[in-house]
Amino acid sequence: MLDLSSLNSRQREAVIHQGGPLVVFAGAGSGKTRVITFRVAQLIAAHDVAPWRILAVTFTNKAAGEMRARLLNLLGEQGAAVQVGTFHATCARLLRRHGESSGVSKDFTIYDDQDQQALVKRVLRDLGLDEKRYQPKAMAGRINRAKQEVQGPDEIETPDAWSEVVRRVYTTYEERLRLANALDFGDLIYRTVRALDSDEAFRDEVVGRFSHVLVDEFQDTNHAQFRLVRLLSEGHRNLCVVGDDDQSIYRWRGADRRNILDFRASFPDATLVKLEQNYRSTQRILRAANAVIARNTDREPKELWTDNPEGDAILVVRTMDERDEARLVLRGIRELSSQGHRLSDVAVFYRTHAQSRVIEESLRSANIGYRIVGGMRFYDRAEVKDLLAYLRVMTNPSDDMSLLRIINTPSRGIGKSTITRLLDLAAQYGQGLTDLLDDDATLAQFGSAARKRLGAFRGLMAGLRDVAASGAPLGEIGAELVHRSGYAEMLQHDDTPEADARFQNLQELVASMDEFQRERPECTLAEFLENVTLQTSADEQVGGDRVTLMTVHAAKGLEFPVVMVTGLEEQVFPFKGIDPWEDPEELEEERRLAYVAFTRAEQRLVLSFAAVRRIFGQQRVGIPSRFLTELPPEDIEWIGARSSSPSHAPATEERHHEPAESYIDYSEGSDLSDLEGLRRGVQVRHPKFGVGEVREVMQGSPPRVSVRFSGWGTRTIIASYLEPA
Repeated sequence: MLDLSSLNSRQREAVIHQGGPLVVFAGAGSGKTRVITFRVAQLIAAHDVAPWRILAVTFTNKAAGEMRARLLNLLGEQGAAVQVGTFHATCARLLRRHGESSGVSKDFTIYDDQDQQALVKRVLRDLGLDEKRYQPKAMAGRINRAKQEVQGPDEIETPDAWSEVVRRVYTTYEERLRLANALDFGDLIYRTVRALDSDEAFRDEVVGRFSHVLVDEFQDTNHAQFRLVRLLSEGHRNLCVVGDDDQSIYRWRGADRRNILDFRASFPDATLVKLEQNYRSTQRILRAANAVIARNTDREPKELWTDNPEGDAILVVRTMDERDEARLVLRGIRELSSQGHRLSDVAVFYRTHAQSRVIEESLRSANIGYRIVGGMRFYDRAEVKDLLAYLRVMTNPSDDMSLLRIINTPSRGIGKSTITRLLDLAAQYGQGLTDLLDDDATLAQFGSAARKRLGAFRGLMAGLRDVAASGAPLGEIGAELVHRSGYAEMLQHDDTPEADARFQNLQELVASMDEFQRERPECTLAEFLENVTLQTSADEQVGGDRVTLMTVHAAKGLEFPVVMVTGLEEQVFPFKGIDPWEDPEELEEERRLAYVAFTRAEQRLVLSFAAVRRIFGQQRVGIPSRFLTELPPEDIEWIGARSSSPSHAPATEERHHEPAESYIDYSEGSDLSDLEGLRRGVQVRHPKFGVGEVREVMQGSPPRVSVRFSGWGTRTIIASYLEPA
């Protein structure tokens, strides 16, 4: 018999559930993977279910590997026979074994994202469509979304010209996939669902194969994935789903948390179990996380608790700017090291990748090793390396390697055959590529189309070299490059979250150029490039003891003894553009992100915000994130400085056990947090809504003010978010 004594009562209830649909709401750190693996083991050990008739599905190969290892530990060789895998791997296996009746050859090729975009690009060209207007990446993304909704080309609605083009491209794209005997990632699930719906032979083979289906991280499933697991469990209805709607943070890529919230609507007889005992964090950390997530209205009610110690107070630190914040991170790491912590005990989170640059530079300057999870070093990102290559050719036209990187980036129709011909001529004449491009006789050897495109590139680079030689400030040179190169236009046309993030990285690169010159007024562009090269050529540590840097999205599923969450300001975290009146769901997702960030911490949690932050090429006054004002006052310790201007370093450090509004200045010597001077009829200013008139002042913690704004109506605002008009 399987020993269940290590399970708590709620975990045991989920594990021994006899049969039929089961939904388990598993809070952060509550042992959900343990529950899934014990449930599988219980089915085999206590109910004689054949291991190969159990299907366990998760989202990542890492999670699947961990589940297999635990099953082997619990069951021995029987554990190896359980079907464990990601959604995509599971569907690929099913299609290869049983898909021929649905027209899927067992030896199909799987196209990755780059293959998919290359094929879309060929389709656009063959259909005579402008790649600049119909970006291949955006078009591939639209096709992927259709497959997530289990929509074929004929099922796409066409209310406008763009949708008509999508349908045409999608139709031709599918035909090309068929001719190539290939499936893309989206096809793996889409084709499986289609086959289960319409192919009786496939359905009989696949559905009859499994008697139990278990799904991890169910809050992250999209429509196609939900239909898949529902179809796979249609006959036996032994479907167990485990997840946490409070940790659903991937709406932007198709995840629909309604799948877990509304599970009982699809399965009215489902048993519900809530895992609320947390084994990871201290009581203070959990109370803080609960206080933030409890403000969300559309969620399954639950509240984490723990038998762990009360723990240290959560530190909320006000820094002067992003560089001061990076120094805070560095000081914190050094202090923790002196207390016996390893560097690998510490994780630093940020909302966007662009925020990592200043932190990385601070750690490098102190020779502290770090790793970036779910991303790469700032100066190693493709779009940043592309712009650096432009800058290098602008300062050194003989740099052929950099020129080859940018000659067709962004795409300007200079193909591989043209580039190969250029390289052959360079070898033949013993000249550099720039010299060849500047020679009219050389260009005359190319066809008219290639000659025109090469000439346009030559003109672009000549103009950029003039900009570099003009003596303009480095930041202006960088901004001009982003505009003239076509990079900005390319990313703005590609209307996706990834394109937005890449554009922000370019803005951050321009900001770093400006910052470099402000620190070294007499510097040159060549010196900036040398500084970047020396930074990125340092030996990268392969293993060992390193600090972990990552976005909050990448932190999902991880845990660390110490977590520092940086950039907790309005318009940073929650992210810019979030308006609770216009899209409350966006704000609720940001709050779920904060909940995920806080619950990664085991022992210590440090939260920071900056009075002034320069990011994405802009400097802005930092209004503390609303998530900070929602924390329980008794569980936090505020650290900051009284200063009439955020540009001056604090003379002394002060510690407080009171809300941030009691000591933070938002403008030159003005602070409305104590309500002094606030009364009906007074004019105040808000960073988003502009100037308004006070209608009512409400005491409380934090104090709030009802303000009527022109064009926005009457809004209730936390007093500290306002300044005198």
